[in-house]
Amino acid sequence: MDKKLTKSNNKMVAGVCAGIAEYFGWEVTIVRIVYAFLTIFSAGFPGLLLYIVMSIVMPNRE
Repeated sequence: MDKKLTKSNNKMVAGVCAGIAEYFGWEVTIVRIVYAFLTIFSAGFPGLLLYIVMSIVMPNRE
């Protein structure tokens, strides 16, 4: 089975976190919470910029 990392149809903003969760088989809510904590509480993690880049680069699900 050939898996591709794509944006999910389960969107809160752009479907990036849900797409990552579906690709790895993780719970979507956990990925969103971890990403939010990393973005807010880490000075070395440019979360907002990374999310914008991923939303542009990741293809939409067909």
